[in-house]
Amino acid sequence: MTDWYIGTMGFGYRDWQGAFYPEKLPKGQQLAYYASRFNALEMDSTFYGTPRVETVARWRATAPEGFVFCPKAPRDITHDLRLTGAAGDALAVFVETMQTLGDRLGPILLQFPPDFHVEERAALAAFLPQLPAGARYAVELRHRSWWSDETAELLRAHGVCWAAADYIYLPKEIRRTAGFLYIRFLGRHGQFDVKSREQVDKTEDLRAWRSKVEAEVESGPDVSAVYAFFNDDYAGHAPGTANRLRALLGMEVEEGPPQQGRLF
Repeated sequence: MTDWYIGTMGFGYRDWQGAFYPEKLPKGQQLAYYASRFNALEMDSTFYGTPRVETVARWRATAPEGFVFCPKAPRDITHDLRLTGAAGDALAVFVETMQTLGDRLGPILLQFPPDFHVEERAALAAFLPQLPAGARYAVELRHRSWWSDETAELLRAHGVCWAAADYIYLPKEIRRTAGFLYIRFLGRHGQFDVKSREQVDKTEDLRAWRSKVEAEVESGPDVSAVYAFFNDDYAGHAPGTANRLRALLGMEVEEGPPQQGRLF
């Protein structure tokens, strides 16, 4: 049985007020509301720095049983230090902090910048053995130079998931390198002025991704979970598209407030 964890990248966006969140909902209650409608969240805020332990403990207390957080590793590890120098120590501190989530901790995502080229393969190969035990990891590579069997073999050797992405210039494919799949649904930044409603119907694309996942699950018994996250730039309103995927999978969908001006 493969479990699906579907949600959005971040949750505290102004355009969602009155569209996904009730108009008068206080900001401090948004996470609880979100967690009552989705079973996973990619924590975008952690990309900008390791939060306080007390903050992470509050996240855990807010989310119900069965909900998972997938935090993004801080950008100083992947973008500034580029896995060198003190990056290993910084990740160790981050992972220890995130383990405060206990059973609500999902895979930790290391998102690399678009200019992280395969020429830096040695840095990645040296860093992977340093990944702290007790957590699962996914990496997102955005430079096409990485697309090779050698990259898949490197990640597979350390049980690290190669995150798939539906993104403008990347291959829309799954390369299974771990016992779970991680898919990110991204759009060109800034293409929508308003992000309170879906503006592009992505149903057929989502069906295609569902077929890709089904093929991977059928080809081997080791896919225990699929994590799928959306941003607003993908179709205009991440909660709506996340619910679209949930509906395609036969999962229960509990909509937020009615969306005004919805196209379809």
